[in-house]
Amino acid sequence: MDTIYVTGHRNPDTDSIVSAMAYAALRNALGNREYSARRIGHVSDETQLVLERFGFTPPEWVKNVRTQVRDLAYDTPPALSSAVTVSRAWSVLTSDRSIAAIPVTNEDGTLFGMLSAGDIASCDMNSIERPHIERIPVFNLLSVLEGRLLNEAGNMVDTITGDVSIALPQDCSNLLFSSQDSIVVCGQQPDMVRRALEIGVKCIIICQAELDEELRKIPTDTCIISTPFDAYRAVRMIYQSIPIARVCRTTDLECFHLDDYVDDVREGMLKSRYRCYPILDENEHVVGTLSRYHLIKPRRKRVVLVDHNEAAQSVPGLELAEILEIIDHHRLADIQTGNPIYFRNEPVGSTTTIIAGMYQEKGLMPSEKLAGLMAAAIVSDTVMFKSPTCTQRDRNMAERLARIANVSLDELGQEIFSASWSDDKSAKDLLFSDFKDFHIAGHNLGVGQITCVNSAHILERKEEFLAQMRETMKEKKYSLMLLMLTDVLLEGTQLIYLGDEDTIRLAFSQDAKNNAVFLPKVMSRKKQIIPALSAMWG
Repeated sequence: MDTIYVTGHRNPDTDSIVSAMAYAALRNALGNREYSARRIGHVSDETQLVLERFGFTPPEWVKNVRTQVRDLAYDTPPALSSAVTVSRAWSVLTSDRSIAAIPVTNEDGTLFGMLSAGDIASCDMNSIERPHIERIPVFNLLSVLEGRLLNEAGNMVDTITGDVSIALPQDCSNLLFSSQDSIVVCGQQPDMVRRALEIGVKCIIICQAELDEELRKIPTDTCIISTPFDAYRAVRMIYQSIPIARVCRTTDLECFHLDDYVDDVREGMLKSRYRCYPILDENEHVVGTLSRYHLIKPRRKRVVLVDHNEAAQSVPGLELAEILEIIDHHRLADIQTGNPIYFRNEPVGSTTTIIAGMYQEKGLMPSEKLAGLMAAAIVSDTVMFKSPTCTQRDRNMAERLARIANVSLDELGQEIFSASWSDDKSAKDLLFSDFKDFHIAGHNLGVGQITCVNSAHILERKEEFLAQMRETMKEKKYSLMLLMLTDVLLEGTQLIYLGDEDTIRLAFSQDAKNNAVFLPKVMSRKKQIIPALSAMWG
């Protein structure tokens, strides 16, 4: 089952995190178990407080949604132990002609080598030139020959080494075996067996025949095996008893991991000529194989976007993912999709308000803890219902959720906005705790926002913020950078700015000077700050 990622925007605020969690919970409760909330930035102190307050942990951080090996429909052929016989490996390879090669593993599941039909064919051809086997386990021989031991000496032998010979008629004794290091293949030839025992060969393989009791009881170190195969097949099968560890390719192995990105894999494949490549997990265990045809039409990650519809605010790699849905309360931006999708955009103060309405539409009441979490998100994003984006619907929904969770909205608001500020935090951490990039009429700018109840105290660190803002402007080539200190009690914003001061005066206030100005009744970045700049720049 492929995961569908539900993500908010970068530098996520409480509404972004909670709306992702609430929507994933809604879809899963309705039977779609593959939805999973994700975040694409650090969790702010405010959001962490809210999550802990209602017993939740932050969603997992997804760094990007580029297509990875784990997203592909890669092959999962059997991964064989290096001790398996060539015979068994060959049956695996021929059972599915689409398998170009199979991974060979160590006992702990890590990669030992790769085995292809070509490797087996090469070994088979070499056996014609040199009919010799080295230290073949008796277990292997008995298995491939479907054989049985005929004497006690066979039970004392563990491995067999020697040159393989098919016994010829007795009148051709000059062409027969003459060394102890021989493996003799014969049929109903008691004299030949006797001679082999006298010489003391390593092993006698009797094909489609019985052995006299007298010969069985001769004291010897020779292992005697009976097989139902004819001599020709028996000889060929002897070479297929070799462990695949001796046949497979173990050097210059090119492998990929589940977390590797398809773009990087494609480049790696261009540098080599193998038909397929082993895939390893995070513990270096083999999980499958990858071929070039898997890259022709890769499965892309599926995502649902909440609380944003702008590419610059979304998860990196979004252009390589499949967008299924967008649920938002911001202006329409620049995200494009290849197919029609479900898009829900409503003029309310919080995305969580929209999702709470979807719970109501589906006839599903959120749990007490989730209702409390959703109420906190609405309070946070509407700045305790003082933001110009706030609607009566936000207030009504928050009050309903608060009743379900048995919490006070006023107490919750005071608790939330007291957590937005700490003297222990650096100017950089505060600046980027809730920060967004914007592109308006050829202008690039960044706007941070700190919602608090003590803006005068925070303003004392103005020079620290300006120093960090200068560094960021230079790095990101912004034409303007703003930091909003939005005070819930004052119902206004202390605006710290860097850039053209005339722009600030024309857009916001003639009182702007010394990189700071107070803007009464300004509480919203999206409905008051950005629209004012958009109107001025056209």
